[in-house]
Amino acid sequence: MPTYNNHKTLGKVLNGVLEQTQNIIVINDGSTDTTSEILKDFYQINQVHLPKNKGKGNALKIGFEKAIELGYEYAISIDSDGQHFPEDIPVFLKALQNEETNNVLYIGARNMEQSDVPGSSSFGNKFSNFWFWFETGTWLKDTQSGYRMYPLKEIEKLNLYTPKFEFEIEVIVKAAWNGTLVKNIPIQISYDDTERVSHFRKVPDFARISVLNTWFVLVAIFWIKPRDLYRRLRKKGFRRFLKEDLLHSSDSSRKKAFSIALGVFIGLSPLWGFHTIIVLFLAVLFKLNKIIAFAFSNISLAPFIPFVLYASLRTGSFITGEELIYTYDSIVTNFEFITHLKTYIIGSLTLSVIAATVFGLLGYLILTLFDRKKIVIGNG
Repeated sequence: MPTYNNHKTLGKVLNGVLEQTQNIIVINDGSTDTTSEILKDFYQINQVHLPKNKGKGNALKIGFEKAIELGYEYAISIDSDGQHFPEDIPVFLKALQNEETNNVLYIGARNMEQSDVPGSSSFGNKFSNFWFWFETGTWLKDTQSGYRMYPLKEIEKLNLYTPKFEFEIEVIVKAAWNGTLVKNIPIQISYDDTERVSHFRKVPDFARISVLNTWFVLVAIFWIKPRDLYRRLRKKGFRRFLKEDLLHSSDSSRKKAFSIALGVFIGLSPLWGFHTIIVLFLAVLFKLNKIIAFAFSNISLAPFIPFVLYASLRTGSFITGEELIYTYDSIVTNFEFITHLKTYIIGSLTLSVIAATVFGLLGYLILTLFDRKKIVIGNG
C-alpha cells in the first residue's frame, strides 16, 4: 500500500485490510501530515518510510522489491484513499485459483457508470483503455484502477522507469508485451469526497501519461507488432501462418462477407488518399477480417480509377437529374471534376453502398456454399 498524505482514510483502510490478511507492506511516500504517527499504531505490519515524496510509481517499485525480499510471489496493491474495498481481496485470490496460468496480472475493474464516479475519471479511463488496446491488442474495461494483483517474478524481469502515476500504465503494457496475461476482475468502488484525497494532477500527470502512450505506440508499431508477427511465423510455419493469421480462415462466412462489403464501400468512396488507413481502422474497430477488407478496397487501384469515376458520375447524374456531357475518354484526359463535384460525391457514395451490398451478399452466398461443401466432404 503506497500512501501519501491520506491521514483521513489510512487507518480505516489498514484496519479493513488487516481483517483479510496480516501480510501488509506500507510505503510511506514522504508524507508531511500525520501518516507517520498513524503508522506507529500498526507496528505489526511491514513499513517503509521514504524521506521524500517521489511518486506512486516509485513507491510501488520499492514495495515490490520488499515483497520479493520477503519471499512473496504475488502482491495486491490497494490505494490508501478509501476508494477500494479491502473485502474484495478474496476476489483476486479466487480468480488466481481458477486461472490456468500463473503469469497473470489482474486489474480491478470499477463500475465507471456509477453515479459518484467523476466525469474526468470516466473519460481518462476510456482514453487509457483505447491506447492499451492499440499497444497490446487486449481490450480491458479498466486500465487505470490501482487495485491490482501483480505476479512479482514477472514484474521483476521488466525494466520500469517511470516514477509517478504513469507507472501504472508502463507496468501493464510492458508486462503484456512480455507475455503476461492482463485481465480485469470486477471490484467495488467508492468516491467519498468528504474523506478521499486524490494527488492526481490533471494537467501534468495526464500530460506525462500522454507522452508515455505516444512512445509506446511507436514502439508497438515499429518493434512489438513486427516481433510478434515474426514469432508467430516461426512457430507456425509459412502455410499455417498464412492460413490462420493473414487469411483468418477460421472466420465465419458472415464476418468475411462484412469484410468484403467494407472493403468495397471504402474503395469506391470519394476518400482518395485515405482508403488504406480508413479501411484498416474500421476493420480493427469492428473486428472484421483486415486482409479481406484491405484486398477489396483495392477495387480503386490505378487501372480501375477511370471506370470508378465514370460509374460514379453516371450514378450521380441519374440521381440529381443533372445532364453531363462526357465520355469515358474525356474523364481520363480533361474532365472538370470541381465543377461537377456534388454530382460525383453523391454518385460515388450511392455506388459505394450499392456495390458493397451486392458484393457482400454475393460473398456471403459463395462462402456459405463452400463451407457446406467442406462439411459434406468432411462427413463423407
